[in-house]
Amino acid sequence: MLGEAALAMWWDMAPEMREEFEHWHSHEHFLERLALPGFHRASRWADVAGGEGFFILYELHAGDALVSPQYQASLNAPSEWSRKMMPHHRHMVRSQCRVLASRGGAVAAHALTVRLSPAPGSEEALRSYLQVLVQQLPAQPGVTGAHLLCTETPQIAPTTEQRIRGNADSAADWIFVANGYDTPALLGLSEGVLSPAALEGAGAAGGAIAGTYGLRHSMVAADLG
Repeated sequence: MLGEAALAMWWDMAPEMREEFEHWHSHEHFLERLALPGFHRASRWADVAGGEGFFILYELHAGDALVSPQYQASLNAPSEWSRKMMPHHRHMVRSQCRVLASRGGAVAAHALTVRLSPAPGSEEALRSYLQVLVQQLPAQPGVTGAHLLCTETPQIAPTTEQRIRGNADSAADWIFVANGYDTPALLGLSEGVLSPAALEGAGAAGGAIAGTYGLRHSMVAADLG
């Protein structure tokens, strides 16, 4: 991944809003965010099963990008188009993260995300298990990268964008992202080494949430030209 921090988000978008949402997200929102200090790359994936879910990832130089005056100003002064689109971001999960481990590419045709938490007293065991997977999985057929993120939410006041969305955002605790060119390979991970049973055996609490997504758009700051 590009940098030591990330902003990982999931939300649902109703089918009737999807076309305008993706137009806005690619042609205004990504450009706004990548113009900010410390924002290296933006990418958007959609649920491979055709559902309403999206996964969004911003790769950041460091965590201070999320508390910069420029970023805070952007969150508190959304454009008119953003004000129109924000209320349609449903079931928002927004995790401001530190990158604990990363190997291989962070962009590929598909992404598997797993949101999970360690069981009490099992944090180190779970971290060790997932860090081994980060090193091993990118060499498997169909897989190109693996990344472990941990949410570290900065203490900032609620923003205008949050108020427009109408409710408090939830956050994941730990996040595992596997990228690859083959959907069955990623689904195999979610049924194998990243299955609920395997994760709980390694020290995770119950209730891990997995999703598989296909890439819709990605750009880096240098693309702003």
